[in-house]
Parts: sequence; structure tokens; C-alpha cells
Amino acid sequence: MRKPRRKAEETREDILRTADALFRERGIAKSSIADIAHALGMSPANVFKHFHSKTALVDAICDRHITHMIGRFDTVDTPAAPPEKLGLVVRRLMQAHLEDIRDNPFFLEMVFLVAKTEIESGLHYRQLIEELFFNLISDGVEAGVYHCIDCRAVSRHVAASFASVLHPVFLVHETQAELDQRLNGIVALINAALQSPLAK
Repeated sequence: MRKPRRKAEETREDILRTADALFRERGIAKSSIADIAHALGMSPANVFKHFHSKTALVDAICDRHITHMIGRFDTVDTPAAPPEKLGLVVRRLMQAHLEDIRDNPFFLEMVFLVAKTEIESGLHYRQLIEELFFNLISDGVEAGVYHCIDCRAVSRHVAASFASVLHPVFLVHETQAELDQRLNGIVALINAALQSPLAK
């Protein structure tokens, strides 16, 4: 009896799950498409049918991970005044990145790989981070605490300002004390700028 054909989404999910496990266990460089196909009992051609390259596969895994991580930071659920909320949300995000670096050694390798090209997960991450700051700033403006004309543009500048406490490349070489001090300084500068009447 022939096996029933599986849906493409189910096969894609199996490939993602298996590749994620292999990348965590061996690292990206030491895991090939052939290894992933072998673990699934399928041909490499079948894997390539769903992901045209290993970079595309890494991109898809990275995108799922990013979406899950950023999804945990709903600014509405943080009960604090806008200036305090900004610091709390960024600190939680920084700690999530630090935990990733500690618990998933392959994550840093993944970041370096996707950083070489303008691929979807990197662009998606930037959009999610900018949206997070846009919501924080908009809430502050609505509360009458922050002042800015173009919250969308300002959110992009704020996201860029926090890169030194959010990007894994910077996080991996710094102590917790240095990161805390840097984060507090950036939060203070941004809050001072956003609360200034000159920003109207």
C-alpha cells in the first residue's frame, strides 16, 4: 500500500524542526543539506524543493526564532510610565538576547551568516524592533510625556541607538555590568530627547 502524500507545509515544518535540532547539536557549518535529508529519510533534492539553499533554511529558522522572541514583548502589558517602560522593555529584550547567546551557541553563528546578505529574517527583525519602539513612543506621546512630530521616523533612530545593547555581536564581548551601564545611559539620553519641548 502506498503512503498517503503529505502536505507541503508538513514536510517544510519537518525540515525546519530537524535542521534546527542539527544546527543546535553540530553547528551550521558542520550540518549539510544531505545530513538534514538523511535524518528525515528523504533525498537532498526534496529538501531543496522547499529551501533552495542552506542560507534560505537558516533564514527561515532565524525568522521563526525572531518572531517568537519579539512576540513576547507586548509593550501594552508593561505597567509603567513611558520613560520607565522604555528601559524595562529594552532590558528584557537585551536579556532575551543574552540568554540566546548562552543557551543556543549556534545562534551567534546564525546571526553572522544572515548578516552577510539582506535576507528576509534580518529585515523582519528590524521591522519588528522598530514597531516595538514605535508603540512605546506613540504611547508616550498619547500620554503627553513624549513629544515628537514623526513617531515612525523617530522609532527607527531609537532602534538604531539601542543596537549596542541588542545586537549579539556587541553583547558577546561585554560584561553584564558594562551592558547595564550602557543601556541606562542610552535610555536616559532618549528619554531626555523625547521629553524635551524642543522636539515638538
